Amino acid sequence: MNILLVCSAGMSTSLLVTKMEKAAREQGKNHNIWAVAEAEAGLHIQNADVLLIGPQMRFWKKDAERIAAPYHVPVAVINTVDYGMNNGEAVLEFAEKLVYQKK
Repeated sequence: MNILLVCSAGMSTSLLVTKMEKAAREQGKNHNIWAVAEAEAGLHIQNADVLLIGPQMRFWKKDAERIAAPYHVPVAVINTVDYGMNNGEAVLEFAEKLVYQKK
């Protein structure tokens, strides 16, 4: 599974990516998880199975959905508490549910 995280500069999500990768490894999953700035999202969307937006960027969701629509990639805003707590396991589970719902 390819999980793309987007925030304003791509940096505030980097710790969350690390926590999500750790949770995936512990669960025996080989997911590709990465973060980019919103300005670069269009360059990465074709490689993603799901696009998660940092809560501070929730205003950007409609634009993200427009970018993701041609690729049928689900888009959602990360739960504020999970994001703030860097709860990689919860955000990983959220991403997986979004992908499995679309199938």
